[in-house]
Amino acid sequence: MIRFAIVGYGNLGRACEKIAANSGKFDLVGIFTRRDPAAMTSPFGTPFFRQDDIESFKGKIDVLALCTGSANDLTELGKRCAASFNTVDSFDTHARMRDYVNDMQRITTASGTLSLIGIGWDPGLFSLMRAVFGGVLAEGNTQTFWGKGVSQGHSEAIRKIEGVVKGVQYTVPKEAALEAARSGRGEGLTTRDKHLRECFVVAAEGADKAAIEKSIVTMPNYFDEYDTIVHFITEEEFDRDHTAMPHGGFVLRSGKAQGKDCSLEFALKLESNPDFTASVLMAYAAAAYKMYNEGKRGALTILDIPAIALTDEERTDFIAHTL
Repeated sequence: MIRFAIVGYGNLGRACEKIAANSGKFDLVGIFTRRDPAAMTSPFGTPFFRQDDIESFKGKIDVLALCTGSANDLTELGKRCAASFNTVDSFDTHARMRDYVNDMQRITTASGTLSLIGIGWDPGLFSLMRAVFGGVLAEGNTQTFWGKGVSQGHSEAIRKIEGVVKGVQYTVPKEAALEAARSGRGEGLTTRDKHLRECFVVAAEGADKAAIEKSIVTMPNYFDEYDTIVHFITEEEFDRDHTAMPHGGFVLRSGKAQGKDCSLEFALKLESNPDFTASVLMAYAAAAYKMYNEGKRGALTILDIPAIALTDEERTDFIAHTL
């Protein structure tokens, strides 16, 4: 049994807990929260603890899943926890990934721990596809499209803005750009060319809506490079129309192999973004446990991890039905 714990109890944390509780592979040590643990309840009876007390559990947790938002505190939380625990996270701010990996590498090297970083579907599975597609079709162009669907990280970033009661952000591919990429005309497409970000926000009574909108559309790494539309709606409208969390997207590469046209495509269509992200995160949490026991240390991304780490099967059996 893998002694497993979670930091954060939002959509992703709850989805990870459900997988852990039902898998038979994980021993749920607890959930660490910034809220009052005494006021928290779990459908699986998982105990809650104060996030500030996490260091007192050193030596009692094999893998710690960091399920807080990337916009603000995940990197600092990751650096703090990696000094004492093996961690896995779904940090999703692409522009800050190199710095975060470098910081975590220094910490895990000093502490002798293992951290898996940016484990989800993008970054994550899409990153892997970009690497494979680019490697096997060297002469070509890769484009990534997201949506239409709810971005957890971007929605969390909206909800952190003062005066926002509820908020959700949909990433919407622009059809003309998607068709251009599929037909081999994607080179030169900009971030703004490819996607629209559409936000639905419930503002607190008396809140400055103009200030909220400005905070959203100018937010670095999240909205400032996109055409962004902000709709202010009632809480009733939000609860009726915007509580589902679908998502998906495409990785496309078009190019030439010995002068002949080639097109590669990987697609995801998800009814629940957090449930699928949790599935990826938990698979790699188990891999982290396995790799740590095999002597692996440091800060790794999905690009560093062999696919065979995802199975408990004997190697030749896995090869026989997979390869």
